[in-house]
Amino acid sequence: MKSEEVAQYLVDHPHFFEEYADLVVHLAIPHPHGGRTISITERQMIGLRDKNRQLEGKMSELLQFGEENDVISEKMHRLGVAIIAASTFQSVVHSLNFHLRDDFAIPHFALRLWRCPESGEELPEFAEVSVELQSFAETLTEPYCGSTSGFETSSWFGEASSHVRSQGLIALRNGGGSFGMIALGSEDPQRFYAGMGTLYLERLGEMASAALARVLRLP
Repeated sequence: MKSEEVAQYLVDHPHFFEEYADLVVHLAIPHPHGGRTISITERQMIGLRDKNRQLEGKMSELLQFGEENDVISEKMHRLGVAIIAASTFQSVVHSLNFHLRDDFAIPHFALRLWRCPESGEELPEFAEVSVELQSFAETLTEPYCGSTSGFETSSWFGEASSHVRSQGLIALRNGGGSFGMIALGSEDPQRFYAGMGTLYLERLGEMASAALARVLRLP
């Protein structure tokens, strides 16, 4: 018989070792971590200890993720409180820039809005944005993370633009349509990468959208 057939037979006949109880006593199998032979009972104990170590490792990993998420949630809370308290457009922009840089260690932040009040025409946040990028913002179902190559947003970071290697783009929405975009940039090509989790970026977009729509009095 092949080993697979023996294994399947034992699975299909769970009472085998009850019928041949003496066999268990005489069976000896190789130690998984050495050359000597051991009993089935000892082998089971070793297997249980190995599984226990694996479970402890997974538990430690989950606890670490939980702690990291708690830290991020606390930072998001501070940012949210700051932009809720901000009463002017400039104070909202300042709060976003400050917290993203100091709390989240995101070195480059840029904002562009294409629904401009008369008083904001001279501000860099209302600089012209191509129709193509506005259309791209409309198609985003979640923040874009990846390279800056081929995006006009690569020029939004001023003197640092040539050094930025990855970016996160977040569409700002008021109701159904988009009215602007946040760009987050980093010199690290892996800071924002395709396939990364975007939950907190989505929350950032929702909070920033609400705060900016409020101070700009967007309908």
